[in-house]
Amino acid sequence: MAVTPVSLIVIAVVALIIFGPKKLPQFGRAVGSTLKEFKDATKGLAEDDDDDDKTNKSDDTVAKKEEPKKIESEV
Repeated sequence: MAVTPVSLIVIAVVALIIFGPKKLPQFGRAVGSTLKEFKDATKGLAEDDDDDDKTNKSDDTVAKKEEPKKIESEV
């Protein structure tokens, strides 16, 4: 879905009518701060996933170095 300049102008006019010229800057700030918090949260989740991947890889290398124990059964 492509966003055209005409559609952006229509959205801006509708927002101006709904919120009014005094409330529009407050609304813009609120949207901006919400987006910033969302980006920070997703960045934190991505870093946590990277940490988990590193931990799992190191666990795998430790597991590969250990030889499996043979169970001997007496009959």
